[in-house]
Amino acid sequence: MGTIIWLAGVVLSILAIIDITKKPISTGWKIGWSVILLLTGWIGLIVYYVYAKNKIVNWSK
Repeated sequence: MGTIIWLAGVVLSILAIIDITKKPISTGWKIGWSVILLLTGWIGLIVYYVYAKNKIVNWSK
């Protein structure tokens, strides 16, 4: 069961990072958000998908 949860986290992290790289923001912001997502695990993914996904572009201006 733990392997399935870990694998789901890896897949969601990869999808989030791909989504971040497609956004029209600077490379520094892309790297920063990617590192934050990778270091915070599930909490970072939840915050990204629930709150930050649609606001990153505005925050980077």
